[in-house]
Amino acid sequence: MSDANWKVAAERDLMSLGGRPRLFESGSGSYVTDDAGREHLDFLGGIAVNSLGHAHPVFVSAVAEQAAKLAHVSNLFASQPQLDLAARLKRLAGTGEDGRVFLANAGSEANETALKLARLHGNPRGKTAILSLAGAFHGRSIGALSITPKAAYQDPFAPLLPDTRTIEPTLDALEHAFAADDVAAIFIEPIQGEAGVRELPDGFLARARELTRRHDALLILDEVQTGSGRTGEWFAFQLPGMLPDGELPDAVTFAKAVGAGFPLGGLITFGRASDLFAPGMHNSTFGGNPLASHVADRVLAHVEDEGLLANVTRRGAQLREAVSALPGVSGTRGAGLLIGIALERPIAADVVAHALDGGLIVNAPAPDTIRIAPAFTVGDPEIEDFIRRFGDALNAASQSSETTA
Repeated sequence: MSDANWKVAAERDLMSLGGRPRLFESGSGSYVTDDAGREHLDFLGGIAVNSLGHAHPVFVSAVAEQAAKLAHVSNLFASQPQLDLAARLKRLAGTGEDGRVFLANAGSEANETALKLARLHGNPRGKTAILSLAGAFHGRSIGALSITPKAAYQDPFAPLLPDTRTIEPTLDALEHAFAADDVAAIFIEPIQGEAGVRELPDGFLARARELTRRHDALLILDEVQTGSGRTGEWFAFQLPGMLPDGELPDAVTFAKAVGAGFPLGGLITFGRASDLFAPGMHNSTFGGNPLASHVADRVLAHVEDEGLLANVTRRGAQLREAVSALPGVSGTRGAGLLIGIALERPIAADVVAHALDGGLIVNAPAPDTIRIAPAFTVGDPEIEDFIRRFGDALNAASQSSETTA
Protein backbone atom coordinates (compact mmCIF):
# COMPACT_ATOMS: atom_id res chain seq x y z
CA MET A 1 0.00 0.00 0.00
CA SER A 2 1.40 3.39 -0.97
CA ASP A 3 2.16 6.05 1.63
CA ALA A 4 -0.82 8.11 0.51
CA ASN A 5 -3.22 5.16 0.51
CA TRP A 6 -2.50 3.88 4.02
CA LYS A 7 -2.70 7.38 5.47
CA VAL A 8 -6.08 7.84 3.79
CA ALA A 9 -7.21 4.50 5.18
CA ALA A 10 -6.02 5.43 8.67
CA GLU A 11 -7.86 8.75 8.55
CA ARG A 12 -11.00 7.10 7.22
CA ASP A 13 -11.16 4.07 9.50
CA LEU A 14 -9.31 4.83 12.73
CA MET A 15 -10.23 7.31 15.46
CA SER A 16 -8.02 10.39 15.31
CA LEU A 17 -6.26 9.91 18.64
CA GLY A 18 -2.63 10.18 17.57
CA GLY A 19 -0.26 10.68 14.68
CA ARG A 20 0.87 7.74 12.55
CA PRO A 21 3.94 8.89 10.62
CA ARG A 22 5.04 5.39 9.55
CA LEU A 23 3.49 2.06 8.61
CA PHE A 24 5.65 -0.72 10.02
CA GLU A 25 5.37 -4.24 8.65
CA SER A 26 8.03 -6.36 10.36
CA GLY A 27 10.73 -6.35 12.98
CA SER A 28 13.77 -8.26 14.15
CA GLY A 29 15.73 -7.57 17.31
CA SER A 30 16.08 -3.82 17.80
CA TYR A 31 15.00 -2.95 14.25
CA VAL A 32 11.65 -2.52 12.51
CA THR A 33 10.99 -2.23 8.79
CA ASP A 34 8.38 0.03 7.22
CA ASP A 35 6.24 -0.53 4.13
CA ALA A 36 8.90 1.04 1.94
CA GLY A 37 11.48 -1.48 3.14
CA ARG A 38 13.38 1.05 5.23
CA GLU A 39 14.89 -0.19 8.49
CA HIS A 40 14.52 1.82 11.71
CA LEU A 41 16.40 1.39 14.97
CA ASP A 42 13.75 1.09 17.68
CA PHE A 43 15.06 2.63 20.91
CA LEU A 44 11.61 3.33 22.32
CA GLY A 45 10.59 -0.32 22.39
CA GLY A 46 6.88 0.30 21.93
CA ILE A 47 7.13 2.72 24.91
CA ALA A 48 9.11 0.41 27.21
CA VAL A 49 7.18 -2.71 26.13
CA ASN A 50 9.39 -4.79 23.81
CA SER A 51 11.77 -6.13 26.43
CA LEU A 52 13.17 -8.80 24.10
CA GLY A 53 13.00 -6.69 20.97
CA HIS A 54 11.01 -7.74 17.92
CA ALA A 55 10.24 -11.33 16.88
CA HIS A 56 12.46 -12.83 19.56
CA PRO A 57 12.47 -16.66 19.26
CA VAL A 58 11.36 -17.11 22.87
CA PHE A 59 8.39 -14.81 22.35
CA VAL A 60 7.42 -16.35 19.01
CA SER A 61 7.65 -19.93 20.25
CA ALA A 62 5.73 -19.13 23.45
CA VAL A 63 2.84 -17.62 21.47
CA ALA A 64 2.75 -20.50 19.01
CA GLU A 65 3.00 -23.31 21.54
CA GLN A 66 0.29 -21.97 23.86
CA ALA A 67 -2.02 -20.87 21.03
CA ALA A 68 -1.94 -24.46 19.81
CA LYS A 69 -3.03 -25.70 23.26
CA LEU A 70 -5.39 -23.26 24.96
CA ALA A 71 -5.77 -19.52 24.48
CA HIS A 72 -8.76 -18.55 26.59
CA VAL A 73 -11.20 -20.15 29.03
CA SER A 74 -12.41 -17.04 30.94
CA ASN A 75 -11.72 -16.20 34.56
CA LEU A 76 -14.26 -18.80 35.70
CA PHE A 77 -11.46 -21.37 35.49
CA ALA A 78 -7.78 -21.67 36.28
CA SER A 79 -4.96 -22.65 33.93
CA GLN A 80 -1.42 -23.80 34.59
CA PRO A 81 0.21 -20.82 32.80
CA GLN A 82 -1.77 -18.46 35.03
CA LEU A 83 -0.60 -20.28 38.16
CA ASP A 84 3.00 -20.42 36.95
CA LEU A 85 3.11 -16.70 36.18
CA ALA A 86 1.54 -15.69 39.49
CA ALA A 87 4.03 -17.80 41.45
CA ARG A 88 6.95 -16.33 39.49
CA LEU A 89 5.75 -12.74 40.00
CA LYS A 90 5.38 -13.29 43.74
CA ARG A 91 8.92 -14.64 43.93
CA LEU A 92 10.44 -11.85 41.85
CA ALA A 93 8.61 -9.17 43.83
CA GLY A 94 9.52 -10.78 47.15
CA THR A 95 5.98 -10.92 48.52
CA GLY A 96 6.44 -14.10 50.54
CA GLU A 97 3.62 -16.60 50.98
CA ASP A 98 0.96 -14.00 51.75
CA GLY A 99 1.35 -12.15 48.45
CA ARG A 100 -1.34 -12.36 45.79
CA VAL A 101 -1.50 -11.53 42.07
CA PHE A 102 -4.35 -10.24 39.91
CA LEU A 103 -3.74 -10.53 36.17
CA ALA A 104 -5.24 -7.99 33.79
CA ASN A 105 -4.59 -6.70 30.28
CA ALA A 106 -2.78 -3.37 30.60
CA GLY A 107 -1.44 -0.72 32.95
CA SER A 108 -4.60 1.36 33.15
CA GLU A 109 -6.63 -1.68 34.12
CA ALA A 110 -4.02 -2.61 36.71
CA ASN A 111 -4.25 0.86 38.24
CA GLU A 112 -8.04 0.76 38.22
CA THR A 113 -7.76 -2.43 40.25
CA ALA A 114 -5.38 -0.71 42.65
CA LEU A 115 -7.79 2.20 43.05
CA LYS A 116 -10.51 -0.21 44.12
CA LEU A 117 -8.03 -1.75 46.54
CA ALA A 118 -7.44 1.72 48.00
CA ARG A 119 -11.17 2.28 48.48
CA LEU A 120 -11.59 -1.14 50.11
CA HIS A 121 -8.86 -0.26 52.57
CA GLY A 122 -9.86 3.32 53.28
CA ASN A 123 -13.66 3.32 53.36
CA PRO A 124 -14.10 1.25 56.57
CA ARG A 125 -11.59 3.58 58.24
CA GLY A 126 -13.26 6.78 57.10
CA LYS A 127 -10.26 7.56 54.88
CA THR A 128 -11.19 8.56 51.34
CA ALA A 129 -8.32 10.68 50.00
CA ILE A 130 -6.13 9.12 47.31
CA LEU A 131 -2.87 10.92 46.63
CA SER A 132 -0.74 11.06 43.51
CA LEU A 133 2.24 13.15 42.51
CA ALA A 134 2.51 16.10 40.18
CA GLY A 135 3.82 14.85 36.85
CA ALA A 136 2.35 11.39 37.37
CA PHE A 137 0.88 9.25 34.63
CA HIS A 138 -1.27 6.31 35.73
CA GLY A 139 -3.46 5.76 32.67
CA ARG A 140 -6.31 7.05 30.51
CA SER A 141 -9.37 5.29 31.98
CA ILE A 142 -11.51 7.47 34.24
CA GLY A 143 -10.15 6.25 37.57
CA ALA A 144 -6.51 6.16 36.47
CA LEU A 145 -6.98 9.51 34.75
CA SER A 146 -8.21 10.98 38.04
CA ILE A 147 -4.73 10.47 39.50
CA THR A 148 -2.96 11.63 36.34
CA PRO A 149 -2.78 15.40 36.95
CA LYS A 150 -2.45 16.78 33.44
CA ALA A 151 -5.13 19.27 32.45
CA ALA A 152 -5.02 18.39 28.75
CA TYR A 153 -5.86 14.79 29.63
CA GLN A 154 -8.33 15.44 32.45
CA ASP A 155 -10.37 18.52 31.52
CA PRO A 156 -12.39 17.06 28.62
CA PHE A 157 -13.63 14.25 30.86
CA ALA A 158 -14.45 16.05 34.10
CA PRO A 159 -15.85 15.43 36.63
CA LEU A 160 -13.48 12.65 37.58
CA LEU A 161 -13.11 10.41 40.63
CA PRO A 162 -13.78 12.43 43.80
CA ASP A 163 -11.28 12.99 46.61
CA THR A 164 -8.14 12.49 44.57
CA ARG A 165 -5.38 14.94 45.44
CA THR A 166 -2.15 15.92 43.74
CA ILE A 167 0.95 16.76 45.74
CA GLU A 168 4.36 17.94 44.66
CA PRO A 169 7.07 15.28 44.83
CA THR A 170 8.83 16.89 47.78
CA LEU A 171 9.32 15.68 51.35
CA ASP A 172 7.58 18.75 52.75
CA ALA A 173 4.51 18.21 50.56
CA LEU A 174 4.45 14.54 51.52
CA GLU A 175 4.47 15.36 55.24
CA HIS A 176 1.74 17.96 54.83
CA ALA A 177 -0.49 15.62 52.81
CA PHE A 178 -0.72 13.12 55.67
CA ALA A 179 -1.37 15.72 58.36
CA ALA A 180 -5.17 15.49 57.99
CA ASP A 181 -5.06 11.72 58.59
CA ASP A 182 -7.67 11.03 55.89
CA VAL A 183 -5.46 9.33 53.29
CA ALA A 184 -6.50 5.89 52.06
CA ALA A 185 -3.53 5.42 49.73
CA ILE A 186 -0.78 7.14 47.82
CA PHE A 187 0.16 6.16 44.27
CA ILE A 188 3.82 6.65 43.36
CA GLU A 189 5.89 5.91 40.27
CA PRO A 190 9.44 5.22 41.49
CA ILE A 191 10.61 6.97 38.31
CA GLN A 192 8.13 9.18 36.45
CA GLY A 193 8.44 8.09 32.82
CA GLU A 194 5.89 10.36 31.15
CA ALA A 195 7.13 13.39 33.08
CA GLY A 196 10.54 13.06 31.46
CA VAL A 197 12.05 10.11 33.33
CA ARG A 198 12.08 12.04 36.60
CA GLU A 199 13.51 10.46 39.73
CA LEU A 200 12.11 10.94 43.22
CA PRO A 201 14.00 13.03 45.78
CA ASP A 202 16.36 11.08 48.00
CA GLY A 203 14.46 9.41 50.81
CA PHE A 204 11.03 10.15 49.35
CA LEU A 205 9.84 6.57 48.95
CA ALA A 206 11.20 5.54 52.34
CA ARG A 207 9.39 8.45 54.01
CA ALA A 208 6.18 7.59 52.16
CA ARG A 209 6.47 4.06 53.56
CA GLU A 210 6.88 5.44 57.10
CA LEU A 211 3.91 7.81 56.77
CA THR A 212 1.57 5.24 55.23
CA ARG A 213 2.32 2.85 58.07
CA ARG A 214 1.81 5.52 60.70
CA HIS A 215 -1.48 6.73 59.19
CA ASP A 216 -2.83 3.31 58.18
CA ALA A 217 -2.76 4.06 54.44
CA LEU A 218 -1.61 1.95 51.51
CA LEU A 219 1.63 2.55 49.63
CA ILE A 220 0.83 1.63 46.00
CA LEU A 221 3.63 1.74 43.46
CA ASP A 222 2.91 2.11 39.77
CA GLU A 223 5.65 0.06 38.10
CA VAL A 224 3.92 -0.25 34.75
CA GLN A 225 6.92 1.40 33.08
CA THR A 226 9.69 0.66 35.58
CA GLY A 227 8.83 -2.96 36.42
CA SER A 228 9.64 -6.38 34.95
CA GLY A 229 13.37 -5.65 34.76
CA ARG A 230 13.38 -2.31 32.95
CA THR A 231 15.61 -0.60 35.58
CA GLY A 232 18.01 -3.49 36.10
CA GLU A 233 16.03 -4.84 39.06
CA TRP A 234 12.78 -6.77 38.72
CA PHE A 235 11.00 -3.77 40.24
CA ALA A 236 12.35 -0.28 40.76
CA PHE A 237 11.48 -0.29 44.46
CA GLN A 238 14.25 -2.92 44.76
CA LEU A 239 16.89 -0.45 43.53
CA PRO A 240 19.43 0.60 46.18
CA GLY A 241 18.19 3.53 48.24
CA MET A 242 14.53 3.24 47.29
CA LEU A 243 13.25 1.46 50.44
CA PRO A 244 15.05 0.44 53.63
CA ASP A 245 16.06 -3.21 53.88
CA GLY A 246 13.07 -5.39 54.73
CA GLU A 247 10.49 -2.78 53.74
CA LEU A 248 7.96 -3.50 50.99
CA PRO A 249 5.06 -1.64 49.40
CA ASP A 250 1.46 -2.72 49.94
CA ALA A 251 0.80 -3.14 46.23
CA VAL A 252 2.57 -2.84 42.88
CA THR A 253 1.02 -2.49 39.44
CA PHE A 254 2.85 -3.76 36.37
CA ALA A 255 2.42 -4.18 32.59
CA LYS A 256 4.48 -3.22 29.51
CA ALA A 257 7.78 -5.18 29.54
CA VAL A 258 6.29 -8.22 31.29
CA GLY A 259 4.74 -9.51 28.05
CA ALA A 260 7.45 -8.31 25.64
CA GLY A 261 4.71 -7.10 23.28
CA PHE A 262 1.83 -9.33 24.31
CA PRO A 263 -0.81 -7.36 26.28
CA LEU A 264 -0.69 -8.21 29.97
CA GLY A 265 -0.69 -6.26 33.22
CA GLY A 266 -1.71 -6.73 36.78
CA LEU A 267 -1.51 -6.05 40.47
CA ILE A 268 0.73 -7.67 43.09
CA THR A 269 -0.26 -7.30 46.74
CA PHE A 270 1.82 -7.69 49.88
CA GLY A 271 0.77 -8.55 53.43
CA ARG A 272 -2.49 -7.01 54.64
CA ALA A 273 -3.44 -5.73 51.17
CA SER A 274 -3.77 -9.33 49.97
CA ASP A 275 -6.89 -9.87 52.07
CA LEU A 276 -8.97 -6.91 50.87
CA PHE A 277 -10.66 -8.28 47.77
CA ALA A 278 -13.45 -10.84 48.23
CA PRO A 279 -14.96 -13.08 45.51
CA GLY A 280 -17.13 -11.15 43.08
CA MET A 281 -15.65 -7.72 43.84
CA HIS A 282 -13.47 -7.53 40.75
CA ASN A 283 -12.41 -9.49 37.68
CA SER A 284 -11.49 -9.31 34.01
CA THR A 285 -12.74 -11.44 31.13
CA PHE A 286 -9.39 -11.68 29.38
CA GLY A 287 -7.15 -11.12 32.40
CA GLY A 288 -4.85 -14.05 33.11
CA ASN A 289 -5.81 -15.98 30.00
CA PRO A 290 -3.51 -18.94 29.27
CA LEU A 291 -1.97 -17.40 26.16
CA ALA A 292 -0.92 -14.08 27.74
CA SER A 293 0.15 -15.79 30.95
CA HIS A 294 2.35 -18.34 29.21
CA VAL A 295 4.05 -15.69 27.08
CA ALA A 296 4.78 -13.48 30.09
CA ASP A 297 6.04 -16.41 32.15
CA ARG A 298 8.40 -17.51 29.36
CA VAL A 299 9.63 -13.92 28.85
CA LEU A 300 10.43 -13.48 32.54
CA ALA A 301 12.07 -16.92 32.65
CA HIS A 302 14.29 -15.99 29.70
CA VAL A 303 15.29 -12.68 31.26
CA GLU A 304 16.16 -14.53 34.46
CA ASP A 305 17.90 -17.53 32.91
CA GLU A 306 20.00 -15.45 30.52
CA GLY A 307 21.02 -12.88 33.13
CA LEU A 308 19.52 -10.04 31.13
CA LEU A 309 19.07 -7.81 34.19
CA ALA A 310 22.85 -7.50 34.33
CA ASN A 311 22.83 -6.49 30.66
CA VAL A 312 20.15 -3.88 31.37
CA THR A 313 22.34 -2.34 34.08
CA ARG A 314 25.54 -2.52 32.05
CA ARG A 315 24.07 -1.21 28.80
CA GLY A 316 22.18 1.53 30.59
CA ALA A 317 25.42 2.85 32.08
CA GLN A 318 27.14 2.54 28.70
CA LEU A 319 24.37 4.49 26.97
CA ARG A 320 24.29 7.25 29.55
CA GLU A 321 28.04 7.75 29.32
CA ALA A 322 28.05 7.80 25.52
CA VAL A 323 25.06 10.08 25.10
CA SER A 324 26.27 12.53 27.74
CA ALA A 325 29.30 13.28 25.55
CA LEU A 326 27.15 14.49 22.65
CA PRO A 327 26.91 18.24 21.99
CA GLY A 328 23.58 19.64 23.12
CA VAL A 329 23.04 17.09 25.90
CA SER A 330 23.08 18.47 29.45
CA GLY A 331 22.72 15.16 31.31
CA THR A 332 20.74 11.97 31.74
CA ARG A 333 18.20 10.60 34.22
CA GLY A 334 16.65 7.23 35.02
CA ALA A 335 17.91 3.73 35.73
CA GLY A 336 18.82 0.73 33.64
CA LEU A 337 17.29 0.99 30.18
CA LEU A 338 14.73 3.64 31.06
CA ILE A 339 16.69 6.78 30.27
CA GLY A 340 15.75 10.42 29.96
CA ILE A 341 18.21 12.48 27.91
CA ALA A 342 18.14 16.11 29.07
CA LEU A 343 18.76 18.61 26.28
CA GLU A 344 20.33 22.02 26.65
CA ARG A 345 17.42 23.57 24.76
CA PRO A 346 13.69 22.69 24.43
CA ILE A 347 14.03 21.16 20.97
CA ALA A 348 12.99 17.60 21.81
CA ALA A 349 10.09 17.49 19.34
CA ASP A 350 12.41 18.49 16.48
CA VAL A 351 14.97 15.91 17.58
CA VAL A 352 12.29 13.19 17.46
CA ALA A 353 11.24 14.25 13.95
CA HIS A 354 14.81 14.36 12.62
CA ALA A 355 15.54 11.04 14.31
CA LEU A 356 12.61 9.38 12.58
CA ASP A 357 13.76 10.80 9.25
CA GLY A 358 17.13 9.24 10.01
CA GLY A 359 15.68 5.84 10.86
CA LEU A 360 15.63 6.11 14.67
CA ILE A 361 12.62 5.80 16.98
CA VAL A 362 12.66 7.79 20.24
CA ASN A 363 10.13 10.11 21.84
CA ALA A 364 9.84 13.37 23.77
CA PRO A 365 7.94 13.21 27.08
CA ALA A 366 8.95 16.82 27.78
CA PRO A 367 10.11 19.74 25.60
CA ASP A 368 13.69 19.35 26.79
CA THR A 369 13.82 15.56 27.21
CA ILE A 370 14.21 12.54 24.95
CA ARG A 371 13.17 9.16 26.34
CA ILE A 372 14.72 5.88 25.30
CA ALA A 373 13.72 2.38 26.43
CA PRO A 374 15.47 -0.17 24.21
CA ALA A 375 15.30 -3.94 24.42
CA PHE A 376 17.03 -5.72 27.30
CA THR A 377 19.08 -7.57 24.67
CA VAL A 378 20.72 -4.44 23.27
CA GLY A 379 24.48 -4.68 22.66
CA ASP A 380 27.45 -2.78 21.27
CA PRO A 381 26.32 -2.69 17.61
CA GLU A 382 22.90 -1.23 18.48
CA ILE A 383 24.37 1.30 20.90
CA GLU A 384 26.94 2.46 18.35
CA ASP A 385 24.20 2.78 15.74
CA PHE A 386 22.04 4.72 18.19
CA ILE A 387 24.77 7.20 19.10
CA ARG A 388 25.44 7.87 15.42
CA ARG A 389 21.78 8.33 14.46
CA PHE A 390 20.87 10.28 17.59
CA GLY A 391 23.90 12.54 17.22
CA ASP A 392 22.87 13.32 13.65
CA ALA A 393 19.29 14.09 14.72
CA LEU A 394 20.44 16.30 17.57
CA ASN A 395 22.77 18.21 15.29
CA ALA A 396 20.06 18.67 12.63
CA ALA A 397 17.55 19.91 15.20
CA SER A 398 20.08 22.31 16.70
CA GLN A 399 20.92 23.79 13.31
CA SER A 400 17.24 24.11 12.45
CA SER A 401 16.47 25.96 15.68
CA GLU A 402 19.38 28.34 15.14
CA THR A 403 18.15 29.10 11.62
CA THR A 404 14.64 29.94 12.79
CA ALA A 405 15.74 31.85 15.92
